[in-house]
Amino acid sequence: MTGPTRLVLASASPARLSTLRNAGLDPEVLVSGVDESVVESTDPATLATRLAELKADAVLGRLDEAAAGAVAADVLVLGCDSVLDFGGEVLGKPADAEEARARWQKMRGGTGVLHTGHCLVLRSSGRRLVRAVDTVVHFAEVDDVEIDAYVASGEPLHVAGAFTLDGLGGAFVRGIEGDPHNVVGVSLPALREMVAELGLRWTDLWSADAAAR
Repeated sequence: MTGPTRLVLASASPARLSTLRNAGLDPEVLVSGVDESVVESTDPATLATRLAELKADAVLGRLDEAAAGAVAADVLVLGCDSVLDFGGEVLGKPADAEEARARWQKMRGGTGVLHTGHCLVLRSSGRRLVRAVDTVVHFAEVDDVEIDAYVASGEPLHVAGAFTLDGLGGAFVRGIEGDPHNVVGVSLPALREMVAELGLRWTDLWSADAAAR
């Protein structure tokens, strides 16, 4: 079975898009517009997967409305969301710079678990797979000057847990246990397995440029 004609990423995250592109995929981006504050859960994996489902469903609804027979049925929609569990506290994106600074003062030298929820739906059949992937993150002992500079950069205000590996925050993480892509926002090994469970082949999703490398 050949791959779908379209892969749609239901996320505004440039890091997720870059990760998928570096892996040979070239998804179309449709931002879900989901208000993440509407979902509450004390379990980080449950929160991450529920938000991933809401994002995928929001974009599926838009595709269905726009179809009118003109949109190919074989579309994969991917919704993702990440949250950090640090000491039993569930942390998404910080509300402001003050919150980001306070988080880092608490997290430095400690260890958390980054949970990323994945929801992959094949539009033609309606089949969906939902999976949470966890990666343990060990934070470095950063001082207040480094924290202030990092917060001032604006980067921690836009990412779950107020940090990321693929930017300035990478130097403030001393190690991880698990998939590094998961920390950035999408687990490539897990996504490949999900694609296979839907009866598709990962390499069929590669863009023409990637397949020609």
